[in-house]
Parts: sequence; structure tokens; C-alpha cells
Amino acid sequence: MRKNKLIVLSLLLLGLLLVACSPEKAEQSSEINTEANSPGETGLPTTDPAGNPITVPDSIERIVSLAPSTTEILIEMGYGDRLVAVDTQSKNIEALPANLVYLDLMSPDIEKLIEMKPDIIYASTMSAIGGVDMLSPLTEFGISVVYIPSSESIERIYQDIEFIAATLKDEEVGDRIIREMKSKIEEIRSIGGKVKDKKSVYFEIGAAPYIYSFGTGVFLNEMIEIIGAENALADQAGWISVSEEVIISKNPDVILTNVNYIEDPVQEIKSRSGWDAIKAVKEDRVYYIDNMASSLPNHNIVKALEEMIAAVYPERD
Repeated sequence: MRKNKLIVLSLLLLGLLLVACSPEKAEQSSEINTEANSPGETGLPTTDPAGNPITVPDSIERIVSLAPSTTEILIEMGYGDRLVAVDTQSKNIEALPANLVYLDLMSPDIEKLIEMKPDIIYASTMSAIGGVDMLSPLTEFGISVVYIPSSESIERIYQDIEFIAATLKDEEVGDRIIREMKSKIEEIRSIGGKVKDKKSVYFEIGAAPYIYSFGTGVFLNEMIEIIGAENALADQAGWISVSEEVIISKNPDVILTNVNYIEDPVQEIKSRSGWDAIKAVKEDRVYYIDNMASSLPNHNIVKALEEMIAAVYPERD
């Protein structure tokens, strides 16, 4: 049973990056608002979003991304052709160049990275679990390593995009992506703001028997609020393990799921014992939301927002 649980938890990797952040990295990441984009004499950032001092090369031609959210940002910015390696979680991302090297983001092949001679590596804190920085030796070979903790809020997502754009000296493109995000989000927020009868929503990111969801303090909770709904688990915080009894007692109006590692997550929810008492199941209000768009903290959350508001409020103006 323990082995099965570990398998399921590994499949939840994209949605639970925050859980794995070490205390040290979590404390450092709080500096992102004031220091991450502080330019040095070269005009390039001197501190990464995790609070580490960094030296960014003046010219970046070879890039390694060990975070799928960052991989998508780089592609959106037009730097996909400079990628030489990405993490295995990025395999399903569209528009990836051919002949990429795929690396385990939790234990990347250091010798392989040295051989590849990238100019910069964008990593998540999953590559420094428990405070062990496996990538730090690479700096001795002239490779810049920057850590971008998984964003807890939409504002942090904007800051991550700004930071990546700053390292590439392409702030204009970063600003454009952020402007487009903000415009679309405010459009959806304006629709959600007109909702009179707010629906209670339960959003599942890990299927039974090891059910995972979230409370306040994460960007997905913000997204539920933006569409004019209420998180059924708003009395809790962060990414959480939740029992079936709790969800049944919450009796949400709508159930959303982004689980993509079982054949039919919507039907699986509907068929659970006792869940037929839940209003969302009774009224056939269980919907699938794109996994990548709702799991990765980047510009593509807009797609998830559009799917969420369409599911929760199909009758909207």
C-alpha cells in the first residue's frame, strides 16, 4: 500500500511543487518581491527568486529548464530553439524542439549537464529537496544556475515571468505576456464579479484513495475566487490531503478535477461510494479542467480560468 501511495504522489508532482520546498528555500523565496530582479552593474539580475546570489551571463544561447512551468514560459517568449535539455515532466509540452535531452528534475545527471555546457539552468526547488543543492557544483564550470520556487500566487507568477525575461534581457516580451495575462484575467474577473449566487467548488488534484486538493494561499484558490465562486475548502490552507468524508460534508455545488493519470477522472468521482449524496454529483456538475494549464504556475492559467468559469457558470452572460 505504501508503494502505491508513493506512485500516486509522484504523479501529483506538477500540482504539489510547493509541498516539496524545503524550509530554507521557502524562507528565501519570500524575498522575490524586492530582490529577484534587482539589476547589477550589467543590468542583469543578481539574485534569483529563491534569494540566492547569481551571476547571469551576458549572452545566453544554450538553456536548460528543469521546471515545466519555466519551459512553457521560455517557449512563449520565443526561446524554445535555445533549449538543449528539459525535465521529463516537460515532455508533453507543445512546441518543444526535437532532439532534446530529458533529465530527472529531482536528480539530474550532473555529468551530462557539464558535457552539454549550457549557459544557464532554470531549476525549481524540486532540484534542491531537503536543502541539498545538487546543481551548485555546476557554477564551477561557468554554468549559471537560478532557482525559481513554485509560485503561490498570481502576482508571483508575474514576477517569475519578469525575472526570466530580465535574465534574457528581453523585458519587452515579458511585459507583453504579463499585460495579456492581466487583461484576460480582469475580463474573467469582471464576469465573476457579477455573479449573485456564488457556487461552492471542490477542485481535486489527486484522485482516491489518496485525495489531494487545496485551501487558501495558492494560486488555484485565487482562480476560484476570480471566476466568482467559493472554494469548498477555504477553511484550510495550502496543498492538502483530504478525506472523502470531508468532501461529502462540504456538499459542493460543483466539482472540478485536473487529474490526468487515470482513465476517466470525472466518472471515477461520480462512482465513489457515498458521493451520490453530493449536490455536484446529483446534478451532474463534475468537470475536467486541463491539467497542464491548471497545474503549472505561468501564463497558461488563463486557459484554465476560461475552462473553470465555463464549467461553473455555463449560463453567464
